[in-house]
Amino acid sequence: MTYDFESLRSDVLRTRPGAKWAKARPGDGLAAWVADMDFALAPPIRAALDELIEQGDVGYPRWAPTGVSPMVEVFADRMDARFGWNPPVDQVVELAEVVQGIQVVLHFATAPGDGILLLTPIYPPFLSCGGFGRRHTIEVAARRDGDGWAWDRDEVATAAGRTRAMLLCHPHNPLGRVYERDELEFLAELAERHDLLIISDEIHADLVYAPGGHIPMSSLSAHTAARTVTITSTSKAFNLAGLRWAIAHVGPAELRAALADLPSHLLGVPNLAAVTASRAAWTESDDWLAAVVGHLDTQRHRLAALTAARLPAIDYVRPEATYLAWLDCRRLALVDEPYNVFAAAGVELSPGPNFGDAGRGFVRLNLATSSAVLDEIVDRVADAVATAPSVG
Repeated sequence: MTYDFESLRSDVLRTRPGAKWAKARPGDGLAAWVADMDFALAPPIRAALDELIEQGDVGYPRWAPTGVSPMVEVFADRMDARFGWNPPVDQVVELAEVVQGIQVVLHFATAPGDGILLLTPIYPPFLSCGGFGRRHTIEVAARRDGDGWAWDRDEVATAAGRTRAMLLCHPHNPLGRVYERDELEFLAELAERHDLLIISDEIHADLVYAPGGHIPMSSLSAHTAARTVTITSTSKAFNLAGLRWAIAHVGPAELRAALADLPSHLLGVPNLAAVTASRAAWTESDDWLAAVVGHLDTQRHRLAALTAARLPAIDYVRPEATYLAWLDCRRLALVDEPYNVFAAAGVELSPGPNFGDAGRGFVRLNLATSSAVLDEIVDRVADAVATAPSVG
């Protein structure tokens, strides 16, 4: 089956009510900030939701015969089939969203004053987790390394000794890095040495480009799994963020016991529409996903050609995963932060400083759209750079 990702037009996208395009400047604005794709739903997801509405029953769900949402089994089966990892279903908990899961885990597994290790720049809500419950974050910033980005292992090791938990974005947002096995083993060894909890956000795992491959942190060993909480969702790869559903494998036994003792409904219950859509995503929509990844692969290379031609001073490393491009604009020597310059020209990107101090002088660009809209974004940014005040 073929899918159309190229007919998207900015004038039509601007009529959408969601957060992404609602933030675009009225009339001519372009939106490439929040991590929502512009594409239509996968047909099996649309069909499943249509059937749910047609049945007219969106009341309280009845998860027979176990009382547990079918997504627990679907999650375990998918992790096994796609990544060779088979999480025990009795160690799985459903959530409303990834960040909710992170905050709940930090609440029960850490104490006020504890440090949380972050490899920055990083997804902005992770930075605020330090202020939650009087924890604090310890950041290690990535460095440009050859053709990509890397973190100095000595710096990471030193920081790990002052923390209680390690919070990973894996694959990494916004750098698009796919952690290699030796990197994961290094982090796992640090966690073992310092008795750290690992929280691994693997929400972008389905969006890895060949020849790379995603390795779940908990798949490394039984020892690593026993100290790791892996949280994921269908929301990024299948564009379902608004339905509010996530799922976690909780490796630490004491943490599982604490979560099991929570009052009924404190974490909420699985969203019926989200479960319906997510089940269709993970069991029927891999053909659509493969087509999306193929289109995004083309887009990441297209952006490289566009920046080389129109914005050669911007340093862009093609992401190994995700549909997010991390653009180093420091050589432009703009008087203002690049986000402000581009926003003034009607292009809404994500401000680099939102991802930590390591993001100053950067922006994040969402390339999950048509080639025509991507071209329009780059043209507008290039025109803004040509007229913006610069240092010297």
